[in-house]
Amino acid sequence: MAYKLNSLLGRLVGFRLYAVEFVMDYVQLRFDGPTDDMPLLTCDELPTVTLSGKAISPTEAGWADALRALISQNVTATHEKTGIGVKVDFGTGSVQLHPAACEGPEIAMLNGFADRSWMVWRPGEEAFEDL
Repeated sequence: MAYKLNSLLGRLVGFRLYAVEFVMDYVQLRFDGPTDDMPLLTCDELPTVTLSGKAISPTEAGWADALRALISQNVTATHEKTGIGVKVDFGTGSVQLHPAACEGPEIAMLNGFADRSWMVWRPGEEAFEDL
């Protein structure tokens, strides 16, 4: 069965970002919500954070603070499309993965669902066909 864009990512809508973990050269976003699911978005490529309309790249001062500012907010929408990559919207901002170039074999992974559904995004595949 072929993967349908935004089918798994879209399941984050309504979930709350409860933790951001900085791990050496990647970041993990942990969610909780109305089900037994405990989704985990591992970003092997660091995302751009938009907060109050201002985009902040991982190389800019204030990036980590902007990411932490999204903690406790619920996911309001998700987007997964070539040219956009993967984007998760919150009440006051968003997190977007669409690197100019990918330094590793994977961009991100989403897992932690009770039904064991998961997705790995790689350059040249699905929403990252343009990389």
